[in-house]
Formats: sequence, C-alpha cells, structure tokens
Amino acid sequence: MAGTGLWDDEYDVVVAGSGAGAMTGALTAASHGLRTAVLEKTSVLGGTSAYSGAAVWLPGTGVQERAGVGDSAESARTYLRALLGEDADGRQEAFLATAPEVADFLERDPAIEFEWRPFPDYFAAPGRMDMGRSFVPLDLPAERLGDLASLVRPPVDRDRAGRGHAAAPLSQGRALIGRLLLALTNTGNATVRTGTRLRALVVEDGRVAGVEAETADGPVRIRARRGVLLAAGGFEGNGAMRAEHGVPGSAAWSMAPAGANTGDPILAAVAAGAAVDLMDQAWWCPGVEDEKGGGCFTLGFRGGLVVDSTGRRFANESLPYDRMGREMAAAPERVPAYVVFDSRHGGALPAISIPSLPSSAWVRADTLGELAEKLGLPADALTAAVERFNGFARDGVDADFHRGEDPYDLFFADRSGNAGPNPCLVPVDRPPYHAARLVLSDLGTKGGLRTDTEGRVLDGGSRPIAGLYAAGNSSASFAGRVYPGPGVPIGSAMVFAYRAVKDIVKIGDS
Repeated sequence: MAGTGLWDDEYDVVVAGSGAGAMTGALTAASHGLRTAVLEKTSVLGGTSAYSGAAVWLPGTGVQERAGVGDSAESARTYLRALLGEDADGRQEAFLATAPEVADFLERDPAIEFEWRPFPDYFAAPGRMDMGRSFVPLDLPAERLGDLASLVRPPVDRDRAGRGHAAAPLSQGRALIGRLLLALTNTGNATVRTGTRLRALVVEDGRVAGVEAETADGPVRIRARRGVLLAAGGFEGNGAMRAEHGVPGSAAWSMAPAGANTGDPILAAVAAGAAVDLMDQAWWCPGVEDEKGGGCFTLGFRGGLVVDSTGRRFANESLPYDRMGREMAAAPERVPAYVVFDSRHGGALPAISIPSLPSSAWVRADTLGELAEKLGLPADALTAAVERFNGFARDGVDADFHRGEDPYDLFFADRSGNAGPNPCLVPVDRPPYHAARLVLSDLGTKGGLRTDTEGRVLDGGSRPIAGLYAAGNSSASFAGRVYPGPGVPIGSAMVFAYRAVKDIVKIGDS
C-alpha cells in the first residue's frame, strides 16, 4: 500500500514473527544499537520454534569443535551439493560461510548456551555426519527469565490443551526462544509487541517504509526507518492458501500453533510486488491423529509396521520424518495410513509422538482380522503384510524397504531385546493388536518469498525490493525440496535473518 506519512510509532527495524529466525534477526539489530520492534500476531512468543526440539543445523561451528565431533563447513558443503545440486544462487555458500559467525555471535551473549547432541543427518550422501552435526540450547531455569517466562509459548501438549505454562525449566524450543528473548531484552533496544498482526506493507517512493498492523485497539502504522524483516512462519495454517498452491496434507494436521502461520506477511509482500517459490512444499512428517482430528508429530519408530488403505506396507517406517511424509504424499491411498503394533510394550505406541497420546487412543483387537475390520482394511492383505514383516524380523533383513540398514534407522532402534538380528525389525505377534491412524502432518510450509543471499526479497524480475527482507518459512527455503538434517529449518532461518540485518546495518552505515 502507498504511504501517507502518518505513523503511530517508529523503529529502525521492524521484525514480523517471533520464532528462532525472527528473534535472531531482532537480536542482531538491537545488538547494533538499532531500535527494534518484534511484532507477534498471537499472545505468546516462539511460534512453531517453541514447539520444536530446537535442533540447530549450523555446520562447522565452535559448538561442534568443543564436542570433538569432527564437523566442518567443507564436509557440509559436500553433503549439501550431493543433495541440492550446484549452488545456483549462492545461498548454499552464504549459509555455510555465515553459520559459524552466527553461532559465535549468539554464544557471546551470556544468556545463550548451546551443546552438541547426537541426531543423524537424514541422507546417506557424501559429507553426511552419521551421528549428526546439529546442536541444541541448554535448559533455561524459569527464574532467569522472571516475568518474561509468561511470554514464551507453552509446550505443545499444554498449549493445545489450554493449560498454559508448567512450573519447570524451559527446555528444547522454549529454551531457545527464552534465551533469545532474554538476550534481546538485555540490549535495551527492543520492544516486543504481542497481539499485533501484520496486514500490509507501507511503500513510499519505491521502498518499504513500514507496516500496517492490526491490534486489539485498532489498526496501527509502524515505521521502519532501516528495514522490515518478515520471519513469521509459513502459511501452513491457511487452508485456502494450501489448496491454492496444492500443498499436501491439511491445516488441521499441521504442527503450527492454533491461529498462527496463516501467511499474512507473504500475502502482504506479494501485494507489494514480491515473487514466491516452492509454494507447494512443506517440511512434512507423519502425524498420529488425535481425538480432535489434529496431527501429532511422529518420529523414531522402534516397532510396528505402517500400512496404507489397501493393507500393504509402502515404505521403510524408520525413514527420517520428512522422507516418510513424502512417501505418504506420493499416493492418495497412503493418507491416512495406519501404524499396526502389538502388546509387547503394554500397548504403547512404538514411536515418539508429540504430543503423546494415551493407549486408549488406539484401535484394539484380539486378532488381525478383527483389527482390519475395525479399520476398514482388507483382512487378507493386512494379515499377509504382518506375516511377511514378521518373517523379515526373524531373518533380520527387510527385503522390501531395507529398514535397519541406515544409521538414522538404528538411532531409534529397540535395544530391549524385543527384536531379533535386526534391532529395527520387531515382530508384531503378541495380541491384542493395536493401530493408530496416521495422517500427513507438517512442521510448516517451506515455500514463500524469493530471497537472495542477503535475505532481500525479490520481485518478479529478480530485483531486490528496497527495505524488505525475509527469512525462515516466510521465505522459500534454500534447501529446496530436500530436508537435509535435523535443525535445517531453524539454522537456515537464523543465518538468513542474521545476514538480512547485517545488510540493513551496512546500508545504514554507507
């Protein structure tokens, strides 16, 4: 929209969103002495980042060096080239060159502490780290945040149940957001405004000069003297946009917080002339369906088998979650699918589910035939699938899908003695039998605004739109249609938000 020169408030930098990328960008700006505003649509901070395990995929940093894991930018470059192809637009190199700098910048602040933890990269490709290269924040005692703790989004299970915060240290994604918030607040240069929904960009003389936002008290116009950074997630919560762009899955199955990630900043930028890319893509995952029809992020299968609506297996159940999600999306009969397991663990789901669900959520039957009837599956096909799988378990070789042959598979394997020669192949032969409905969930869309190496938003002619930047799921991912390893969404969001603000600072100082 065109500007009128009337502003309700003014800042040097306005950041839309409050996930890991947005908060890193805001901290970078505030640390350079720029007056910075963080605009969050909901009443709490962190978005989907707060729900996450907070793995941060930044290769070749001091964090990995301290842990002695042997990571390097060179090995990560080899890995990314093998998966993504040549670096056509320079963003791979920009990411690799800046990752150590971002980690150093963050760890210089006493509020931010990281440690490496094992979690394998997702593909068997040159340069892969079999035990992973990502790192995580240390838990954050709530008392260090004080009153600020109430601003951080609660854990997903409590948030979905409307139960608010628990009296415990902030861990994983909440620790990451809490630490970034503490560091940001300590700069003295930042204002966090919750309940502020960006609706439009204000353009003056061909430059994005600010934003128009909606609040409980009415619309406001906020000037951004140096630049606007859009890092407010994707559009996974917007069913109409998903349908328009052909994104598989459903808004109801997404892991996005309720009411968040509806694509408002992307639409505002498009209205200002921005180009988009990868709009049919997401960071997918299987999702066990809960009693309200929502999806629960599911990974780390250590037992059971997954069948489609024909009663047949279709993939290695131990695949990394985005790869398994893509297998589900490849054919309509695979959504929904069904996780079939037995009672050797007391009927507990042989996988990690976030949030977790009680055993009462599963379909239960004394025989496979009865289970098939309850699920509406062909009984002969389901029985044959289970018998064939049990044969693989006895032999230790999955002749169909090679489950248990990759370090990622083995990372989550059952080591309790339930399996035979292959710890990833646990027989399903102890009735009663159980099944959970598996839907196609996602951790967010990964298509969005086209950007360059500096996070500058590009127009249809690949020219930067002055004053406008994007990072995270508001932008089209540099990883394209691939999910290379744990923490790539968060790590890349942090890097390109950091680079965006560095560009803002450079332009202001020139």
